[in-house]
Amino acid sequence: MSEPVVQTESAPIVIPRRLDPEDAQLALQRLQSILKRQEVVEALAQRQYEEDDRSNLLEGLLHRQHENEIRAIVNDLHPADIAFILESLPVHERQAVWQLVSAEHDADVLLEVDDWARESLIESMDHQDLIAATGTMDADEIADLVPDLPPDVVAEVQKGLTDEERAQLIEAMGYPEDTVGAIMDFEMVRVREDVSLEVVLRYLRRLHELPDHTDQIFVVDRQDRLQGTLPVSTLLVQDPETQVSEVMTKDYLALNPLDSDADAAGAFERYDLVSAPVVDDQGRLIGRVTIAEVVDVIQEDSQEQALSRAGLQEEDIFAPALDALRNRAPWLLVNLCTAAIASVVASRFEDTVSHIVILAFLMSIVAGIGGNSGNQTMTMIIRALAVGRVTEANAWQLVKRELTVTFMVGTLGSVVAATFAWAISGSAAIAAVMMAAMIFNMLIGAALGVVIPILRSRFGKDPAVGSSVLLTFATDSLGFFIFLGLATLFLI
Repeated sequence: MSEPVVQTESAPIVIPRRLDPEDAQLALQRLQSILKRQEVVEALAQRQYEEDDRSNLLEGLLHRQHENEIRAIVNDLHPADIAFILESLPVHERQAVWQLVSAEHDADVLLEVDDWARESLIESMDHQDLIAATGTMDADEIADLVPDLPPDVVAEVQKGLTDEERAQLIEAMGYPEDTVGAIMDFEMVRVREDVSLEVVLRYLRRLHELPDHTDQIFVVDRQDRLQGTLPVSTLLVQDPETQVSEVMTKDYLALNPLDSDADAAGAFERYDLVSAPVVDDQGRLIGRVTIAEVVDVIQEDSQEQALSRAGLQEEDIFAPALDALRNRAPWLLVNLCTAAIASVVASRFEDTVSHIVILAFLMSIVAGIGGNSGNQTMTMIIRALAVGRVTEANAWQLVKRELTVTFMVGTLGSVVAATFAWAISGSAAIAAVMMAAMIFNMLIGAALGVVIPILRSRFGKDPAVGSSVLLTFATDSLGFFIFLGLATLFLI
């Protein structure tokens, strides 16, 4: 990426380019405008006769001009911004722009782009381009791409690795998804405890560069067992003649490769970590996790949780409609079935509703408020489950607490609802039934908002997946049953 240079009498001063997410937004708008113009040119060209050489020549010139404009825009961006632009384009435009991205950005963009968009990019690359892009990656980065790469490319890339890198790649591929082992990297600095800080400094100066996010150096013995950590800040301010063993920190957090990446993210948040060592069951240092990977985990978990609550999985927003149908239909069909059950419950009270027509308008309020109350509770419980705050010991305490809070909120809200019901019906009895049904249904929603995610988590399921659908089914069906049941008992 080119950088502006200001020439002075002594030496050129390089002005660094400021990274700004708005630059990517503006670049996307410019690209979309160019692609639209290109589409218009192609449409006009199709109307010309094939033998019109001048028309074909003009089309070719305009096409090359548009390609040059696109190259100038995308290749001046950070790889993360290029990834954002590619994710924001339909598949055919995404692949066309991808072909114009400089080869030097290929590896970084493939690592930055989301999984659903990466597949279409890899499909448009030939064998040699894929090998060239992955050949510059570290073993842990290659492991991230292996599920999307053709087997022959993976085999070819492995041939170009050293024995150590090949062993690291096989090790990284062996860990399950969503574990620390799947996100750790192998590039780190390690030293022995029986050397001086001056020796460590000389060793660091011999390196081409430090691994990203190096805030501490790992101290190991001859069997690579982790003994402690040496903060870089300590290394810089202490007397160079001091031994590592005298200033190293033995109070450190170490992760196991089979730990959950979500648990690791929670530890980073709790202890304000920049990096953490990963050790095996024998205490040997095998890798490290940095804040960069943890931020990705937090973002992915947040996105998955938001989608899971609606029963969805991540999808390409520009994918064919049939792909979206397979993603969205299952839980929508479940929701349809649950809504049908709620309708059946309401139909059992047809005589009641026919006698007091106003009940048909009020019962939707009871059901809706119960669902909203339950969703508030469920959101808090799912969040608490994600950070490990919910245990068997405090589950019942949480249920009681949410029921208490909901009863107080429900009492206040039901007074407002009862006043509204009395105002439009003129009946104090209908207002009283409205008040009681609303409190009962809110209590049911709160209880289920705690129980549903905890039970799903207990059975090894994602507590967020489809929970809102199940909650809505319960609060709708029971809300109708309670409201119309009370109305049948006391108003008919």
